[in-house]
Amino acid sequence: MSSPAVATAAPGGRRARRRADGPRTVDVDVVVVGAGQAGLSAAYHLHRTGLVPVGTHGWERARGTFVVLDDNPHAGGAWQHRWRSLTMADAHHVHDLPGMPLAVVDAAEPAADAVPYYFAQYEEAFGLNVQRPVRVTRVSRGDDVDGEPRYAVETQHVDHPDARVVWSARGVVNASGTWNRPFWPSYPGRADFRGRQLHARDFRTAQELADGHVVVVGGGTSAVQLLLQLAEVTTTTWVTRRPPRWVDAEFTPELGREAVARVEERVRAGLPPESVVSVTDLPLTPAYRAGIASGVLRARPAFSRMVADGVVWDEGAATGAWRAAATPDGDERPDGRVDGDPGVRGDGDPGARGDGDRGARGDGDPGARGDGDAGARGDGDRGARGDGDPGSRRGDSDSDGDGGSRRDGEPGRERRRALVVPHPAVDPDLGAWVDGPSFVPARTVLWATGFRASLDHLAPLGLRGPGGGIAMDGTEVVAEPRVQLVGYGPSASTVGANRAGREAARRLRRHLRW
Repeated sequence: MSSPAVATAAPGGRRARRRADGPRTVDVDVVVVGAGQAGLSAAYHLHRTGLVPVGTHGWERARGTFVVLDDNPHAGGAWQHRWRSLTMADAHHVHDLPGMPLAVVDAAEPAADAVPYYFAQYEEAFGLNVQRPVRVTRVSRGDDVDGEPRYAVETQHVDHPDARVVWSARGVVNASGTWNRPFWPSYPGRADFRGRQLHARDFRTAQELADGHVVVVGGGTSAVQLLLQLAEVTTTTWVTRRPPRWVDAEFTPELGREAVARVEERVRAGLPPESVVSVTDLPLTPAYRAGIASGVLRARPAFSRMVADGVVWDEGAATGAWRAAATPDGDERPDGRVDGDPGVRGDGDPGARGDGDRGARGDGDPGARGDGDAGARGDGDRGARGDGDPGSRRGDSDSDGDGGSRRDGEPGRERRRALVVPHPAVDPDLGAWVDGPSFVPARTVLWATGFRASLDHLAPLGLRGPGGGIAMDGTEVVAEPRVQLVGYGPSASTVGANRAGREAARRLRRHLRW
């Protein structure tokens, strides 16, 4: 394992500055927001270029510095919050961080234990000195220092909100992920349902939902995994917004690279990105074949409305009559209307947030993550293999997809089906929707409907363009080159996180000339 380069000491050193009327300000070269896979990869490569992590002995006198800020209580990114029944075997392939391989001793170990332990070892091995739990509340253009533009990165301690620090940074790497923004679709009657509603983010054990029928909404890998668990303790109905597409193939590096390239086309044009996994499909594993055969993994189209004690399909819904009307974030409603309030939100984004999507989207809630909880893992969870190799993952297809569907005739928009990555054909009848009663009583509706990018703190920068997204060149924001987004667009998947971290460090080094 090679050791990171160490920056030479600056003659004068740097100091924290405190104003009488506000929090103290600390000068650094780069702030990394988030410590999931993409954030740690970026930190590793920044360290290798010669920047010194804040907290290292003598960092105040170093010629170049960076700091990693994470709002989680412990190392591990979003993995520490996942349900205990998700084992390392179920998590497919969790790829190595750059410079340090992951050794899985027991495939039955919960991923919520194994991955955070690995991340903690990684942080310690490379001396990254992650500051936590620290929440970034706002990033804006700050005062120039010695004639050079700076960003003011405002933070507060999660447990002590009055403890605030402003980091004056020359550049920003944003790797804040998606975990804190679960997406709840807007459905007629959702407020009338008297049963239990929870997002896959909050799922813990199947036994907690064993008190009645469960309707699972979403067509990604998480929905499939949760259905198989729930079927052991109760009855279920699976609902998707497009028929599941099963493929009998490994998710190869070639397919991964093609998927990344297709997503990258959109963000280069300033359009809201689809997730990488939304242009791939579901793996036909032996367990999933058994679930299809048993009927558990046979889906119905989206229901029309919710009522007090269940869900209802109106006439025509059983044929899959779900019109593809999407917001710039790619969220659809069964009646073909845009989710939520038609007013403008955030920084000039003409779309509206879905029902239950907490708070204004700000400047940077750019991409629908599809209907798949484990897909588009923002902060690079389960990122690319090694140092920049996109690697391979079986079944990294956690999206119910159609996030990029657009109506014909709208300028700058294309049909999503043109973005589907080709796979070896599988009998389409395996994923065909099935018929059922027009009313299904339910005790629980489990929304495995994905996430949004957590970018509200970037709203003051005004990054969104007229196309509704953030125009990107690789990891670089075109309009703000000293801001790098990792875990966004083409790097918001398991096939891009490590490579994105390396690219972000390289680009910032070129712009900031350290």
